[in-house]
Amino acid sequence: MSDIDPEDDRRLKYGWTTGACATAAAKAAYMALVNGRFPDTIKIALPKGQTPEFELERTALSGGIATAAVIKDAGDDPDVTHGALIECRVQRARAGAGISFLAGKGVGMVTRAGLPLAVGEPAINPAPRKMIIDNLASIHNPKEGPLDLEITISVEDGEKLAKKTWNERLGIIGGLSILGTTGIVVPYSCSAWIHSIHRGIDVAREAGLDHVIGSTGSTSEKAAMKLYDLPLIAFLDMGDFVGGLMKYLRSQPLSRLTIAGGFGKLSKLAAGHLDLHSKRSQVDPSFLAALAKQAGADDGLVSEIAAGGSAGAILQIAQNKSLALGDAVAKAAQTEAAKVSEGTFAVEVILYDRLGHQVGRAGFEET
Repeated sequence: MSDIDPEDDRRLKYGWTTGACATAAAKAAYMALVNGRFPDTIKIALPKGQTPEFELERTALSGGIATAAVIKDAGDDPDVTHGALIECRVQRARAGAGISFLAGKGVGMVTRAGLPLAVGEPAINPAPRKMIIDNLASIHNPKEGPLDLEITISVEDGEKLAKKTWNERLGIIGGLSILGTTGIVVPYSCSAWIHSIHRGIDVAREAGLDHVIGSTGSTSEKAAMKLYDLPLIAFLDMGDFVGGLMKYLRSQPLSRLTIAGGFGKLSKLAAGHLDLHSKRSQVDPSFLAALAKQAGADDGLVSEIAAGGSAGAILQIAQNKSLALGDAVAKAAQTEAAKVSEGTFAVEVILYDRLGHQVGRAGFEET
């Protein structure tokens, strides 16, 4: 299940998605509905064949309604929902109704088109729904007739946790989404973040926008908001995942993409890196020195930049000499972005310092 070096004793622990946790709770509750008692632990089947086992945090069975809850364990991933209580309430539905899903407290509702669920649906994604249905079907006795069930999923403090996610911006109101394609959380893959970027693009496309802005952080996003009078859904908090944003946009293109970020972060894109996290790419002073030389810096300034200890220090050196290094970095980053876009959308790049002042730009007219 892991692609981490087996010789590395520090390898990270995998975890389980909200969808996997909801599946475990739903299966346990259904078993109690059928058998009159809950299992001590519950094992589920994931789409790729893994069969994790979950402990039940709490259970209740009364009046033809069975409720079970599990604590989400995200492993070593810094997931906002780590430790959250995921609860499923299962009850019989009218004959022929099939399985329906409802949003309980802490699970959001879809209010905007462009997501993989219709407006008015609970934010329980298609993959977790199928995972739940498949696991219940695996223990269902066909002699009892079709599976006609009403399943309500809740997340304790979900509305509060959702404020730390993209949900409100995407049009998911009132709580969290139940997510997970494989059921497994890979540590530091930030799959939920990348998923949100993709859904943000989908929502923007559905709304008819032709221009989105991907920012590396809040400082660059706020600065870009002052530059462009666009609706909030046009602004995508891409973090370090500029490659993930552009690759998805290549398959689901809009006309224009603005990449806005800090000088250091986007100097990595200029050097050809598509993941801007400090653990996976670093600022290269020698690369910036080469760009400075192309921008007209003399040998002394080139050497000073090559010896720079940080992106901030290098930017300050260039600014002290009135060298437009930021523009050179922006142009190089634009060139790298264009390689990814393959002509499916136009790209501009805007660089900011830590205070949100623009220090470089390669506009759409320069492509």
